[in-house]
Amino acid sequence: MNLLITGGAGFIGSNFIHYIFAKYPDYKIVNLDLLTYAGNLENLKAVENNSKYKFVKGDIGDYALVSQIIKENASAGLSIDIIVNFAAESHVDNSISGPDAFVKTNILGTHNLLKVAKEKNIRFHHVSTDEVFGHLEDGDPQFNENTPYNPRSPYAASKAASDHLVRAYWHTYGLPITISNCSNNYGPYQHKEKFIPLFISNLLQNKKVPLYGEGKNIRDWLYVEDHCRAIDLIIHKGKIGETYLVGGDNEKRNIDIAKLLIEKLGKYDSIIEKVADRPGHDYRYAIDFSKIKNELGWEPRVSFEEGIDKTIEWYKNN
Repeated sequence: MNLLITGGAGFIGSNFIHYIFAKYPDYKIVNLDLLTYAGNLENLKAVENNSKYKFVKGDIGDYALVSQIIKENASAGLSIDIIVNFAAESHVDNSISGPDAFVKTNILGTHNLLKVAKEKNIRFHHVSTDEVFGHLEDGDPQFNENTPYNPRSPYAASKAASDHLVRAYWHTYGLPITISNCSNNYGPYQHKEKFIPLFISNLLQNKKVPLYGEGKNIRDWLYVEDHCRAIDLIIHKGKIGETYLVGGDNEKRNIDIAKLLIEKLGKYDSIIEKVADRPGHDYRYAIDFSKIKNELGWEPRVSFEEGIDKTIEWYKNN
């Protein structure tokens, strides 16, 4: 199989590339990434000399470039079988202070990829987020594939719009698509702006760790390798036109994760610095992943305790 992976130098994308080459060493991958602040080619040092891997620096919104990548590979007898779209602006705080980039990349960039995929009739898998569904209160049922969209930040709204565009290309044009909406990922290669790596890196440097409000917000945590396994199953066995929710079965309050990391790294709770809460901060996310479990046999394998230990060890060494 020949894959065009967009955003492959980012956190989840780079983990997915490593996962694919480990499981399918004969697959060929073209990685298109603009290398914004969240993209890092150091994440892919281990594969940069692999003859089956090619990196292209560029914007998913550049129609001519994406078309040329498809054309060049076809001319070389390596027609792209599927586009897996990880490329996205993803930091909620940044979307609040500067939403323009999120509209440009997440909506217009995705639409550009869809146009090229439609012209070349290339299967398209879109990686999205549980944030498109809004938030939950205590006792509310978990998000599932039929939960109405209710995005509450510019980031979530831009991802919701891109999801709708992907589905529209399936319903209107018959483009073979699948979508996955995942819960909060954690693990190796994640940018230190995110909650878990920020806390780990600050604790390792004996710096204060900033916690929004009282830290009572709840997230469902998914180890990134488990997420990669889910996408692997969806692109190989998923039903065209379908959406699959991918969750970690790990609902945890931010304050409890902070205290766990503090304990594991031998610090004290006094290192926590409470900061003003994020505007419109969603209270709780939780995913019902029974569809992908029942249809494709997927469920998370890495417990939160094991995943956190692996993540801490990675950041200590990197």
